[in-house]
Amino acid sequence: MTEEGTITPDIQINQLEDALATETDRLKKLFAAYEAQEKELVDTRAEIEVLEKEIIDKEIEREAQESLIAEKDFRIRELEMKATKADKRVEHLQPALQTMEEKYSREKDRLGKVFGIAEELDNDLKLAVTEMKARDDWYVSHMTLFEDLNKAIKERYEMIERAVESERQSQHMSRAFTERMDEMVEARAEEMTNQEPEASVEDAADPEEVVEEASAEEPVEEPQEETPEEIVEEVAETPEEPATWNADVDPWADN
Repeated sequence: MTEEGTITPDIQINQLEDALATETDRLKKLFAAYEAQEKELVDTRAEIEVLEKEIIDKEIEREAQESLIAEKDFRIRELEMKATKADKRVEHLQPALQTMEEKYSREKDRLGKVFGIAEELDNDLKLAVTEMKARDDWYVSHMTLFEDLNKAIKERYEMIERAVESERQSQHMSRAFTERMDEMVEARAEEMTNQEPEASVEDAADPEEVVEEASAEEPVEEPQEETPEEIVEEVAETPEEPATWNADVDPWADN
């Protein structure tokens, strides 16, 4: 039997179990070391991330400070420029300021005078208001007199209007009566002129024949002459345009 054949399966199993235990311990140690290294790596990565964030924050802060410093420098330069311009403007406006002060003093004096005049006008206005109030009170107390006077003036103009209308109607009736009388005189004259030739013809004829003809003919009615009363009635009945009267004009002012 060879040397290899002397190793029994139990021995091999024990050897393999020992080797397995040894390898298991070594793997456990390696795994523990791996876990420790991994933990350290994770911590290191966390520290790196924190440091990177801090670096970024520091960089942002630095850039912000630089921008603030630049802005402050710009504002300082701008303020210095404005101050310089203001100084130059003050130098140029100094004469104008003196001129404005002189104008202000003159305007102040003028406004003082105007204010004095305004006070005087205010006093005059108050006095005028008092006088107007006294006048209104007097008018209110004597209002009835003015109303009676106005009524009397109105009645006077109505009486004048009626008198003028009556005079106009009288003149119209007089003209119509005269015209009517002229017409009657002319008609009577024409009748008389027409009767004269007839009378001459009757004288030439036989008186007996004339008497017979006169008795045979019917009596002719002569036109009746109108009396003056009838003429006045006709004139009164004729329509006439209504008389217009201006109440603002006094027709008897010239008389």
